Amino acid sequence: MTWNPQLATSAGPIYRAIADALARDVANGRIAAGDRLPSQRELAQALGVDLTTVTRAYAEAARRGLIDSDGRRGSFVRGTAVVPIAPAALASEAASGMNMPPEPEGGQLQRAIMSGIQALFDGGAPSLHYQPSGGSEADRAAVSRFLARTIPGIIPDELVVTAGAQNGLHAVCGLLLGGGKPVAAGCFTYPGLIALARRFGAPLLPLEVDGEGILPDAIERVASRTSLAALYVIPTNDNPTTATMSLRRREDIADVARRFGIPIIEDDPYGRLPDDPLPPIAALAPERTWHVTSVSKILSPSLRVGFVRAPDVRGAARLAGDIHETAIMPPPLNLALVTRWLADGTFVRLVAAVRAEAAARSAAAAKILAGTDLRHRPEGYHLWLKLDAGLAAADLAAQAVASGIPVAPGSSFCAGAEPPYQGLRISLGGSRSRDAVLRETRRLDALLIQAARRGHAFV
Repeated sequence: MTWNPQLATSAGPIYRAIADALARDVANGRIAAGDRLPSQRELAQALGVDLTTVTRAYAEAARRGLIDSDGRRGSFVRGTAVVPIAPAALASEAASGMNMPPEPEGGQLQRAIMSGIQALFDGGAPSLHYQPSGGSEADRAAVSRFLARTIPGIIPDELVVTAGAQNGLHAVCGLLLGGGKPVAAGCFTYPGLIALARRFGAPLLPLEVDGEGILPDAIERVASRTSLAALYVIPTNDNPTTATMSLRRREDIADVARRFGIPIIEDDPYGRLPDDPLPPIAALAPERTWHVTSVSKILSPSLRVGFVRAPDVRGAARLAGDIHETAIMPPPLNLALVTRWLADGTFVRLVAAVRAEAAARSAAAAKILAGTDLRHRPEGYHLWLKLDAGLAAADLAAQAVASGIPVAPGSSFCAGAEPPYQGLRISLGGSRSRDAVLRETRRLDALLIQAARRGHAFV
């Protein structure tokens, strides 16, 4: 095959850079197990290096378990073995009801993690000791370059790296909530925020929504009669409703918050899944927005790394102090891997693979559930189903979960005393294969039809 490793950004000996490039290209799918590599002489000529350099590179790749040599036939990519997910683990995913990104087909993510960690240690072991709370300067610089694509002008000193988004959200709520002031959110909202509002003694005010999410007029009505500790928003692919705010809606919400002096907690875990993401509210009202995002929802929950962009440097410093009290620091090995991926392009490639897999699942599941009141995003991996009158979401969800279908009732997301209507969030991600997800969706469709015929949910 023709294989031209990209060495321009590599440091260290050239032979090691070639082996690193091979590991990277296996991980991102450019070359696959069984592919024949160019001969050592051919690759040396193509790269303009000595034959001995390529010989050392192939030997290094063989030492890492990346290739096998077969005499005159040449060298072949071995690939990295991917351990199958046990059925018990898949059942646990369904029972947990957690929303998690789908794993791209073919074990691409697992290979990237294994080869990435190997490359970290081959390049000099990363620090396995305590790191600065909020992330080192180098880590924050790498993250800020990534976030600058949607938040222009972001600087590393405004950024805090956390042990996942929930850790960051907890710290932000610790700074903003308390003292009896309420926090406003959509009538259906993220359960993690509901739990934090209770923890910090902040009444939760449910706001009216439409197909784009929270209505600016609803914020204005509440803010005109009470002082808000914060406004909580999920602007892209809302959890659970999948509502996504237009640019105009984001601008209007930023304007209302500015006029009433309301701090904004922008929870944006899915904002960078779209191929052409909209500007987050942090780009429109940077002086009052705490922007929270993470790796868990766009790559894998196994990577406990989150990011918070504070409105100013002072706020970031206070936040880093709170992070130290709860989690000390982000997991060093997780963060080292993410920083490496941000630098070498693996991060963007893996997000693209997750996006493609999510889009395929979402489109197929929506087709199966055609005829229902279903909301979904093209690149999202959860669906929101508004149930017909007379169907109880909690009963139907219990029946579905017992059948291995990961759904959650709308009551789990209710910001008020009672949900405004009965709904189900259907999760399409996790370690299950695409075929398994679609089989589950067909079973759910059958449950819905049966429940509708009975005129009530299962009891």
